[in-house]
Amino acid sequence: MSKRDYYEILGVSRDVGEAELKRAYRKKAMKYHPDRNDGNSDAEKKFKEAAEAFDVLKDPDKRARYDQFGHDGLRGAGGFGADFENVSFDDIFSRFSDIFGGDIFGGMGGGQGRSRRRSGTGQPGEDMKIQLNLTLEEIAFGTEREVKVKKQVKCDECNGTGADSVDDFMTCDTCNGVGEVRQVTRTMFGQFVNVQPCPSCHGEGRTIREKCRKCHGNGRVKGEETVKIQIPSGVTKGNYISLRGQGHAGLRGGEPGTLIVLIEEKKHEHFRREGDDIFYDLNISIPEAVLGMTTEVPTLKGKARIKIDPGTQPGKMLRMREKGIKGLNTHKYGDQYVRVNVFIPTKLNEEEKKHISALSKSKNFNPAHSKEARENLFERVKSVFT
Repeated sequence: MSKRDYYEILGVSRDVGEAELKRAYRKKAMKYHPDRNDGNSDAEKKFKEAAEAFDVLKDPDKRARYDQFGHDGLRGAGGFGADFENVSFDDIFSRFSDIFGGDIFGGMGGGQGRSRRRSGTGQPGEDMKIQLNLTLEEIAFGTEREVKVKKQVKCDECNGTGADSVDDFMTCDTCNGVGEVRQVTRTMFGQFVNVQPCPSCHGEGRTIREKCRKCHGNGRVKGEETVKIQIPSGVTKGNYISLRGQGHAGLRGGEPGTLIVLIEEKKHEHFRREGDDIFYDLNISIPEAVLGMTTEVPTLKGKARIKIDPGTQPGKMLRMREKGIKGLNTHKYGDQYVRVNVFIPTKLNEEEKKHISALSKSKNFNPAHSKEARENLFERVKSVFT
């Protein structure tokens, strides 16, 4: 599976429509077709990359998962997927025969095609990116956040049309309202038809006589909107959430862009995260490690009691099942691990030194005899520290 951005591979925006997506893919396929690039392994790679990108973006379900979770969201999604490198060119043409018609090169058995009328559609708005800092608690269980976003919003004076009134729209003289211009070229491969947006109306099919005085014909103005963002549990730094229609407003009624929310994690006061598990360092004294104890430790849902067995060794990991993070797209929870650190004092008074010196003579405090006389260990330690 290619790790490049699928929209970048096809050279389209994130709000691309079906017809424009097909045209973009056909253009790439024609450019990097093996018959035109004999022996060029780089062109072959790009040809298959384009096919892989189109395979995902043309499918609404795959595209939604990819928009929200990137390449990780496509694992097990079906299609060519990770085996795209091993797919033959015939398989690609067969799978997307509705794109290429009878022949990929057009004019050599395929039809002339049909241009899409874009009259009055305006131009799409730009995508936006924002960073969202989340606490570990928000990540652990999911949350909803409201964020104020400064962006281009639809002009309320002209309702986004850009015109002073509906009577100020005129059909474009260059393209006669189609929104596209065509250029036909004949080569040894056959007839090529190059279709591009009209340079006069920029693909809209119409022009404006009297522009709106507030937005000056753009159909949008600078503003601010509050956006609700649903955060699923288990997200991590580097994940992003795509919100279609929440980006910049389009020009003259065009579709708004996509708001891309980049996830950042705030550093936690107590915990360190590894995947869906969290780790906590518990500091205890020498007597507590020797005699054992019960204490409270913080968790993502508040405090919980944990038992320290007598004779617990420094560095021991204690597992608290399902006290971690609820995984992304699953009902399973990670665990919380408590690492026991035994505090060793660096300053002792004379009385304390005397006690420690007395203990050092005991076989129970000698690593070489650690298994001997266990039945007397606890009573002797209690008499020293009480």
